[in-house]
Amino acid sequence: MRVRLKGLNSRTKRLADGREVTYYYAWKGGPRLPGKPGDPEFLAGYKEAIARKREAPAGVLLSVINAYQASGEFVELAPRTRADYVKQIRKIEVEFGDFPLDALPDRRTRAEFLAWRDRLAVQSKRQADYSFAVLALILSWAHNRGLVLVNPCEKGGRLYRARRSDKIWTDADEAAFMAKAPQHLHLALLLGIWTGQRQGDLLRLPWKAYDGETIRLTQAKTGVTVSIPVGLPLKEALDLAQRACLTILATARGKSWSAHGFSASWRKACAKAGVVGVTFHDLRGTAVTRLAVAGATVPEIASVTGHSLADVRVILDSNYLHRDPALSVSAIRKLERRTKTPD
Repeated sequence: MRVRLKGLNSRTKRLADGREVTYYYAWKGGPRLPGKPGDPEFLAGYKEAIARKREAPAGVLLSVINAYQASGEFVELAPRTRADYVKQIRKIEVEFGDFPLDALPDRRTRAEFLAWRDRLAVQSKRQADYSFAVLALILSWAHNRGLVLVNPCEKGGRLYRARRSDKIWTDADEAAFMAKAPQHLHLALLLGIWTGQRQGDLLRLPWKAYDGETIRLTQAKTGVTVSIPVGLPLKEALDLAQRACLTILATARGKSWSAHGFSASWRKACAKAGVVGVTFHDLRGTAVTRLAVAGATVPEIASVTGHSLADVRVILDSNYLHRDPALSVSAIRKLERRTKTPD
């Protein structure tokens, strides 16, 4: 017997390899369901989602949380981002679902929210910051729409501070990787260094995004579209690469990577090459730093990597406090040329 599930919502997406997949959600803006209609886990997931969803009385924080999850801003997020937000939202619902909205302007409310973050930080400062940031985002959304009078989480700062002064890929790291890592991973390293893009975007990057001179892509996380002129080392590698599948990066068998499979292979390759203390993600900051060493301006760097101008400055001024010596040499040489008097 076929059961009709009320409110069921679906979205079809084309993957990088050309396949189309359909994702199902318990309702528009609701949690994603496992499997497909007809599967036992699908029905179980639907029932669990409906059981968790309860009609929130007006005047409590849960009503605002539900409204946010039904909004276009939430529904249009990337599936992975939406799923991550839902995990944090569940924590917020448990702790503050019945919190009265008219208490938000009270000065003690901010202290209560910060104390909650401190309790979460006992397990993980990074996750505590993430939970607090999602709460702040929801309250900001609600404040902009007049649903709450204030956002007591505004400018809450962070507990977790990642110091990445030693997290830059050096020339020696790059050489060791190219000498010892499997051949099919070389192109991934060059793409990371010469484009400064995120791992997920590069794994999805199709060959049609490369026209022989330029790589064009839209970042999944930010929606920013970048057009990157291809440097000669990367161009040579791309032009020599076999086009074994629709995506530029491929496994040794010529298949598109899964995120988990790539991460596992990358870790093994780094271990084999003796490259320690840096990850694929650090190639993004390495690209920013190398562009700066080469004399690129902040706007020029941002146009390549897709960072905001402010984020580029943060990378150069905060996250990567270890200055490449070439920066200071370059600075002094520029000053010499500027102050040099004619003979």
